Amino acid sequence: MTRTPLQIDPHYPHPRRRALVAAVAAAVMIIAAVIGLPRAVAHSSPAGPGGPVPFALPAPTGPEQIGTLEMQLVDRARTDPWAENGGLRELMINIWYPARHRAGLPATPYLTPRIASWFNQTTGELGIAKDAVDFSGAVSHAQTRAAVVDHGPRPVLIYSPGGGLPRAIGTTLVEDLVSHGFIVVTVDSTYQAPVEFPDGLRMPAHGVDMKQALAERVRDLRFMIDQLGRIRTGANPDVQQRDLPAGLAAQLDLDRIGVFGHSIGGFASAELIRTDHRVRAGANLDGSMGEKYRSDPTATTTTPFLLVGAGNDGDSGRRHTYREAPDWSGYWKLMRGWKRNLYLPDGEHLSFTDLPSVLAAVADDVDLDRQAVRDAVGTVDPSRSLTVQRDYLRAFFRAHLTGSTEPILDRVPVDLTATAELIP
Repeated sequence: MTRTPLQIDPHYPHPRRRALVAAVAAAVMIIAAVIGLPRAVAHSSPAGPGGPVPFALPAPTGPEQIGTLEMQLVDRARTDPWAENGGLRELMINIWYPARHRAGLPATPYLTPRIASWFNQTTGELGIAKDAVDFSGAVSHAQTRAAVVDHGPRPVLIYSPGGGLPRAIGTTLVEDLVSHGFIVVTVDSTYQAPVEFPDGLRMPAHGVDMKQALAERVRDLRFMIDQLGRIRTGANPDVQQRDLPAGLAAQLDLDRIGVFGHSIGGFASAELIRTDHRVRAGANLDGSMGEKYRSDPTATTTTPFLLVGAGNDGDSGRRHTYREAPDWSGYWKLMRGWKRNLYLPDGEHLSFTDLPSVLAAVADDVDLDRQAVRDAVGTVDPSRSLTVQRDYLRAFFRAHLTGSTEPILDRVPVDLTATAELIP
């Protein structure tokens, strides 16, 4: 199915952040190719002869092994505003859960086949030599539909990626949370990013304004919670009716739900906790939150909220914190419960994706445009940045979904103070 580019409000996000997002597209085909934003020029090629450069994602740090499964869902109560012929809203999601691996079985691919193929085939047009990086061969640390570890009900987190980004782009954070005992559901918002369905690849729609895109994404997340409720009571909402691993339903503790996301996915997470009381904690990873896009500009909440920023905000050069970014400052006042603002001064907007880890893994073998990389992910050390993000997300959700005491939420550990700070 061919789609013309998604049209995003020219004032969202801030102009400089649009350029940073576009620089990522120059590395992995995202955003600029699919939503028509300006892109930084980046030229990359294999450093020497041979095939595409392979890479491995950073290993999760927890003791649990990981299982994952894909599902196709249909919201039969909602017409998709962008579907041809007024079809129902359809989503593709993954459920990631603590599991028991079987020796000899392969790891789940990092990307679905058509998404991986699209990465590989389009990078040449974006300034990277075609097939310079082996996206098709990359794997996760999960096994598909692996046996469930019977532990008792576990907290459930829902993840929403940035605009134009596939749900797999947050795998390094998702896997780590699962390895520490959480169940995580990753949700693609159809027609806001390339999404692979069983019948093909669906591309971003044309003529979508930012407020509508945000509102539909929030509805997607609410619908996802509804479907988890169905699974918990024994139903299988998968359109393909693929069997669910035995015992998975009993692991879902729907009284302990959290949500987090990047960019517009983070904005949607913040909107969700203001409007859906089933969600007990939410985190926004560097998503702008302009007042004119909110469903209710004045609604407040006491739900715990973690706001994580990096680099600068817009053309002004102000640090992207609630104290200096006007949209964050306004939203911060609506959060009346527990809240923290974590800041990575040397990061940038795409620091909160898998991209820094992927680029670091291939940098010795692929000639990357260093300036384009800095614009996209900053100068922060990728490993230390990932450690900060993993540690803080885990501590935040543990504190507010399990009641554990997490000192890191009140003071950055000494070994991480060069990478992150808590904004008072």
